[in-house]
Amino acid sequence: MSRKKATMTTKSDAVERAEAYYDSSEADAFYQNVWGGQDIHIGIYHGDAEPVADASRRTVETMANQISDIDGATRVLDLGAGYGGSGRYLAERFGCQVTCLNLSETQNATNRKLTDAVGLGDLVRVVHGDFEKIPEPDDSYDIVWSQDAILHSGNRTRVLDEIRRVLVPDGQFIFTDPMQSDDCPDGVLQPILDRIQLSTLASFAFYRTELTKRGFREDAIEPLTDQLRNHYQRIGQELRNNYDEAVELSGQTYVDNMIKGLQHWVDGADAGYLAWGIMDFRLTS
Repeated sequence: MSRKKATMTTKSDAVERAEAYYDSSEADAFYQNVWGGQDIHIGIYHGDAEPVADASRRTVETMANQISDIDGATRVLDLGAGYGGSGRYLAERFGCQVTCLNLSETQNATNRKLTDAVGLGDLVRVVHGDFEKIPEPDDSYDIVWSQDAILHSGNRTRVLDEIRRVLVPDGQFIFTDPMQSDDCPDGVLQPILDRIQLSTLASFAFYRTELTKRGFREDAIEPLTDQLRNHYQRIGQELRNNYDEAVELSGQTYVDNMIKGLQHWVDGADAGYLAWGIMDFRLTS
């Protein structure tokens, strides 16, 4: 396997679609005001009425508790960093150096503003780019971290190649991703795939197989699919409860489509077709 720095000069169709979507004013307003603000990923809930932001931060804390050997010299790469909530949390808690790689310059601008506001600019670097061609040298990070982002790639094996390339030997890869179940029947997730404009989702089996091929050892996989269901249900309820305000921010078409799309995820989880959890791997070769 090549260990050379990525040289791709064009973006994949999936990356271009994701970039255009997250740069849009409708999506930016929705994710900042409804989805969780600084942490725009699936939350771990301890109650039906718990605020989305609190549950989303709990996911960050839970993952951070699984990191070993981290201090001020540790270099962390957050793939698909969004507004940078996780990067700021890690930098503040551990004093580590964090690079937030993200394809949306709209989100990156907010990340830089929030990072400077809390005085973490010396520890957190925000980089515009995508994980199919990580703009960083070989063996440059001790930890690669990602939350609910890799699904947006149309070439996930390429993403895993890039993660392997930038990790040092014995480096840690810890991440979450909305996925299909290992035994998901063909065709049943088409409404979800159509909504996010992708042809496939990954699975626990996919990541186990592909990361093993690349010299990773599985340290832990914690299935938490019920939390995926909880999160999408919770976001949908927030939109319905605050419909007028959401429409004012993002427009009726966007909000109506989002409510419909979120229900597809809830239905898929209820049917046993989806999966989500915290995956922790170590590069051994």
